[in-house]
Amino acid sequence: MDLRQLRYFVQIAEVGSFSGAAETLRIAQPSLSQQIRNLEDELGAELLSRHARGATLTELGRQFYDHAKRILSGVDRAKEVIQTRSSNPSGRISVGLPTSAARNLSLPLFRALAERQPNIVLHIVEAMSGYLDDFVQSGRIDVALLYDHHAHEHVAWTEMIAEDLMLFVPSDSALARQRGISFVNLFDLPLVLPGRPHVLRGVIERLAARLDFVPTAVDCDSLPAIANLVRSEGYCAIMPHFAFLEELRRGEMAAVPIIDPTPSWRLSVVVSRRTLNPRGSDAMATVLADVIGQMVETGVWQARLKREARTPGD
Repeated sequence: MDLRQLRYFVQIAEVGSFSGAAETLRIAQPSLSQQIRNLEDELGAELLSRHARGATLTELGRQFYDHAKRILSGVDRAKEVIQTRSSNPSGRISVGLPTSAARNLSLPLFRALAERQPNIVLHIVEAMSGYLDDFVQSGRIDVALLYDHHAHEHVAWTEMIAEDLMLFVPSDSALARQRGISFVNLFDLPLVLPGRPHVLRGVIERLAARLDFVPTAVDCDSLPAIANLVRSEGYCAIMPHFAFLEELRRGEMAAVPIIDPTPSWRLSVVVSRRTLNPRGSDAMATVLADVIGQMVETGVWQARLKREARTPGD
């Protein structure tokens, strides 16, 4: 018995004649009749009653018809699943990137996606991590890179890296020559920080609270504006190293490690379970995770990669 015989049998049962089934199946009627005789011989039962008006199912034929339909339906579903998952994902996928990562991650992500998933159209949404978290939970964006993400039923996520925060100062500042600065001494400086509810502000304030003091700083939620305040107005900023790569390369700023203790945060690749394109979103998350991993391993992104991290779709 094979699937071809089952399909032939079902077609005859539904059409009601050998000649009609042969025409639909586009095979010779004698060949069709022989296949059905072989099937009946193997089963040891007559499945079809032949007569002048065509063919009808016997009692055993009706029972076998139900089994054959379920078998063929299961085979078709299995084929669809495999073909869907193996075919190239496509469509427009929105990816939320926090401001401190977007400027240096966007171009490598575009390039990697064009090479690996050319049928996906990338739409980057840049915003603070707290807003992106809400967007990905509600399905307004498909994939996001989030700082200190907390588990939620509407997302699948994997922690990718841990990243230390550093003090950024003007390149001509005396602080630029220091090997490190204590956390408790940061707030004697003219600081500019993102305001609440930015994740970075929360990290700094929680750490300060454990040390029994209240930090003060100028609030600014614009990364370019923070960069200008550091470069031109003598302010200091607390940011991850990755945020100001270009300014560091141009010698416009210096990054000073923060010690005793070192503030840090975790970054996770998150996929919305409410996405309308789960295959495309999983493919995007895989590319995003791979790009981040490669940048960390090559030293472009100063962070600690979690070796056991897997993409959310795995």
